[in-house]
Amino acid sequence: MKKVIVLLLMLGSIVISAEIKWQKEYAVALKSAQQQKKPLLFIISNHNCRYCVQLEKTTLKDQKVVQKVNNSFVSSLVYVDENPLFPRDLYVGGTPAIWFIAGNGEPMFEPLMGAIDPVTFMKALEIVGTEHKKTLAKK
Repeated sequence: MKKVIVLLLMLGSIVISAEIKWQKEYAVALKSAQQQKKPLLFIISNHNCRYCVQLEKTTLKDQKVVQKVNNSFVSSLVYVDENPLFPRDLYVGGTPAIWFIAGNGEPMFEPLMGAIDPVTFMKALEIVGTEHKKTLAKK
């Protein structure tokens, strides 16, 4: 009985601690998205931005968001204060900037800006997923 309880606790902690699988480099993430035929979720953040911290601690930890992103997107998060390599035309001057990038490297929409709540973020993920499927069906 003790073994069952310990196993359940371990499994529960794994489920609770699930996180988005972030690619560190934009170019690697884009190539992976192309290979997997998935859109790229690309977030430009800043360690010193309170809205970035809020987005990361709330929306990006929400288990529904984590599951949807990990199943349907390739994801990359960079911090401008670390001077990462990414297309500078994606930097719009504010953070967090949430981009959805098609396989050809072009933005699918204008970026979402700010600490988007989980419900709104899930709606955005659904819209992007639907548009991505339409694009794949045309090919």
